[in-house]
Amino acid sequence: MKLIPIYDNIILPDVAFNFRKDVVEEWNLKEKGLKTGEEIVFGLLKDDIAAEAVTMTDLFPFGVSAKVENIDGEGNIKVKTNARVLLLSIERDEDGELIADVADAPIEDTVSDEEKQQKFTNLKNEYLKFVTNYQWGMWARSFILQWKNINELLSSMSNYFSISPEEKYKALDVATTKEQYELAERYTYEFMEMTRIHNEAENEQQKRSENAYHEQALKKQIEILQKELDEMHPENMTDTRRFEIKIAESGMNETARREAEKVLNRMKQEGQDGHEYGMLYDYLDFVAGLSWKKEAFKEIDLAKAEEILNADHYGLEKVKKRIIQQLAVMALNKKQSGSILLFVGAPGTGKTSIGQSIAKALGREYVRISLGGIRDEAEIRGHRRTYI
Repeated sequence: MKLIPIYDNIILPDVAFNFRKDVVEEWNLKEKGLKTGEEIVFGLLKDDIAAEAVTMTDLFPFGVSAKVENIDGEGNIKVKTNARVLLLSIERDEDGELIADVADAPIEDTVSDEEKQQKFTNLKNEYLKFVTNYQWGMWARSFILQWKNINELLSSMSNYFSISPEEKYKALDVATTKEQYELAERYTYEFMEMTRIHNEAENEQQKRSENAYHEQALKKQIEILQKELDEMHPENMTDTRRFEIKIAESGMNETARREAEKVLNRMKQEGQDGHEYGMLYDYLDFVAGLSWKKEAFKEIDLAKAEEILNADHYGLEKVKKRIIQQLAVMALNKKQSGSILLFVGAPGTGKTSIGQSIAKALGREYVRISLGGIRDEAEIRGHRRTYI
């Protein structure tokens, strides 16, 4: 019999399967294909591999025999499975199709017909009750009502169970029907519980997202209304409102903005009569007044820079050459920050004026900070805000 390898599905006896044309094409059947009434065997793959590469070691021991009942004009196939079989060996014919040698391997029936019907009905009712909680419940209900036995239930739910291919194969690799029914119950209740948990988590996430969007919308409305009030009565604008605007327009990075907003909240809580209000005001005034926005790189004209250095200083060739080298590197890197040049020399040798010439060459402001006489590093690094 022709062997059809199937991966990650529950294939059981006494079930009607409908396979689409695209699925049938993956079975690697040659020109002859399948014929109505033909006997075939489904083998269950351990891993997802192409049909042309399948060997005996790639298949689980048990398979299911079946009969092709109908092939429509589009190439879709209806198959009815018959019984469990043991795969003895497989080989390829001259067309390269898999042919299996099998032996019957029926599952021992240890459950009475009454008990089977009772267990099946209970599980079917559980599914009918479960789907009523969802919008797709009406569609699922008609799907469930078509089941006639436990094998149809397991096969139909195969793609919905969150279990591995090995666990799906266990539904076929059982010694008795009792074990099969126990597996069906376990897979069913695990599926229902996992679906409930997933939906609860999804609903909670959706609720949080809706709350977040609602909060953002409210803040936006408050911001618009506050802006209109500020424009109508600029003289009534509070210090905290001015700082809110300054912080928003400053272009601060995320870390600085969070710190500034934290201090601003403290300032709001403190109130104008608070003993720390003045200190917090000065800090925010300083922080919001800094230049946070990144400036675009300005092209460095090396010829002009050399001309400025030569015009401002006589001699100092080695120093001027080193400065031009540094400016050339900055021009190549498209970056004007992060460099430190140290000039050492006696008073009057041109250290300060060289710095002024560099600033002029770069088109930047020259700032001189004298550190003479400073003994405390806190004077340079900055005191804590509580230091008056």
